[in-house]
Amino acid sequence: MRLTKSTDLALRTIMRLAVTGAEPCTARQVAGEMQVPYSHLAKVAARLQHLGLIETRRGRGGGLTLTTTGRTASVGQLVRELEGVGDVVDCEGDVPCPLRQGCRLRMALRRAQEAFLTSLDPLTVDDLVASPTGPVLLGLVGRAPGLSP
Repeated sequence: MRLTKSTDLALRTIMRLAVTGAEPCTARQVAGEMQVPYSHLAKVAARLQHLGLIETRRGRGGGLTLTTTGRTASVGQLVRELEGVGDVVDCEGDVPCPLRQGCRLRMALRRAQEAFLTSLDPLTVDDLVASPTGPVLLGLVGRAPGLSP
């Protein structure tokens, strides 16, 4: 299974916010540190806020902060929420697969997808930012793209 770029960025954003605790950081700052377009990060942040994983505040002293829910949420559940429900392959697409009525591959792929997500269920964001990842993320904090630390 391959995650969408939005899900990947959402997970990295949550991890980035986890290492700085309650200290807010701007979406532009996170976009620069993650080397992604601000517009993409802004869309991802809006989705994370809608899911209750981050809080956003405008104005002076504002920014993005991780909620308790975001910190303790199951990574498997986060991926399910961000990716949505769907099959690994599109058997019913523009040109439906002629094997779709009796295909065993579709069910095998569905089971594999669920096994993948189930393996992520015990992990939380706190687990993801434990050493050695946390220190690497802290090294990105405040660093402009293209500059060495």
